Amino acid sequence: MARKYSRSASKDVRNAMKRRKKGTLKSGRKGRGGKVKSRKQAIAIGLSEARKKGKKVPAKKGRKGRKRRAKKS
Repeated sequence: MARKYSRSASKDVRNAMKRRKKGTLKSGRKGRGGKVKSRKQAIAIGLSEARKKGKKVPAKKGRKGRKRRAKKS
């Protein structure tokens, strides 16, 4: 079975985790947001950065179970 995430994408996530531990990882655009303390948020930021670089990362999941129904008239 093939890898879902590339090894270079894993490095981006690892880098984001290190920045979180160091206290330099920020949320938001261009680092204007506050410090990231959550482990999950650090992983999400790392994956987002990998996607922007064009690395092999699955697309974000959409909302589940929310189908539009046709209105009966």
